[in-house]
Amino acid sequence: MKVKELEAKKAVDSIEVEVVNVEESRTWSNARGSGLVTSATVEDDTGEVKLTLWNDDVDKVKKGDKILIENGWVSEFQGDKQLSSGRFGKLTINP
Repeated sequence: MKVKELEAKKAVDSIEVEVVNVEESRTWSNARGSGLVTSATVEDDTGEVKLTLWNDDVDKVKKGDKILIENGWVSEFQGDKQLSSGRFGKLTINP
């Protein structure tokens, strides 16, 4: 799959992208627990998309990394698509 093919509220079987930028992480907290979250900008030869990174994935990803996301998910926030490995997905660095 390519970035231009991503659709909000749809699953992503597999996508390979390069990390262009990683924002500073922040903590989140709710009734179910707490942890870390950050956003990164990733791209392939068809475009860019925001990638949301949660907890353990926050410290794994660095600018310039090539990553593979399997069983991911695309959501939408303020009109922008956001890619995530989701609850059941897998993020692999430099596959």
